[in-house]
Amino acid sequence: MQKLEQLYEGKAKKVFKTDDDNLYIIEYKDDATAGNGAKKGTIAGKGVINNKMTGMIYDMLAAHGIKTHLVKVLSDNEQLVKAVTIFPLEVIVRNTAAGSISKRVGIPEGTVLSEPIFEFSYKNDDYDDPLINDDYAVVMGLATRDEIAYIRQTTLKINEILKDFFAQRGVNLIDFKIEFGKTADGEILLADEISPDTCRFWDAKTGEKLDKDRFRRDMGGIEEAYQEMLRRVGDK
Repeated sequence: MQKLEQLYEGKAKKVFKTDDDNLYIIEYKDDATAGNGAKKGTIAGKGVINNKMTGMIYDMLAAHGIKTHLVKVLSDNEQLVKAVTIFPLEVIVRNTAAGSISKRVGIPEGTVLSEPIFEFSYKNDDYDDPLINDDYAVVMGLATRDEIAYIRQTTLKINEILKDFFAQRGVNLIDFKIEFGKTADGEILLADEISPDTCRFWDAKTGEKLDKDRFRRDMGGIEEAYQEMLRRVGDK
């Protein structure tokens, strides 16, 4: 598989064409951002950790019937994936109040929610990724009603699988953000990543934060938290 020109560079990854139009190569970076890019830095080893963790989690999800874009992990920081067009939607699930929801509506951080909250954000830095509902997504041409229904159903299934998976490893899944993409023939696949960059992980016993909040809030111990999450995900 030959790696060709770069198609895209985001905050955490680069995407490259290959000699197969149906396949891309994703390269994970150590760059870290918060607040829609307002805060920037580097987390040593993050690209390797997030690549390996996403690979293991996506393989696990595939075994539970979730269709993903991952073909295989190629190297420490590269993946071979199916070529998809990403929906411009950040898909968020909240199991426990933390971060922006506490600031927005005043639910105290750490409050376990009576049921998961499902959210869409419009993936657009120019507008600070605003929260939108299904009607916005349809009217703006971001997704159809049927696509939204599939994404919602699949995301809530992913949430249940992940909650159990991490609970077995002594971690509470507080919330997470995922993205979906569509192949040339219209198949919708889980894309992007699942990592401490995109999830809030709290140690089930101590409540210690094991995710990017340590970077956002200048808490220190960032690399160690990421390494600990990779270790736990790798435990069988």
